[in-house]
Amino acid sequence: MSEQIKYTEAFDELQNIVAEIEQGEISVDELSEKVKRAAYLIKVCKIKLTTTEEDVNKILRGLDSSTENIS
Repeated sequence: MSEQIKYTEAFDELQNIVAEIEQGEISVDELSEKVKRAAYLIKVCKIKLTTTEEDVNKILRGLDSSTENIS
């Protein structure tokens, strides 16, 4: 699965899958595919969150170092 999916899309789809499973709206035959898709979506969300955290930390470090040079 090499599709490009945005965090919010992945999260929304994941919530829908969880709701379907909780409400018993899917058959046993579909359950395996839903669980595989959910695992993929969790991975996508985790990677995007980690990447965003790293980007924010880089920006903050850059701000800290530029502030130090001003003093």
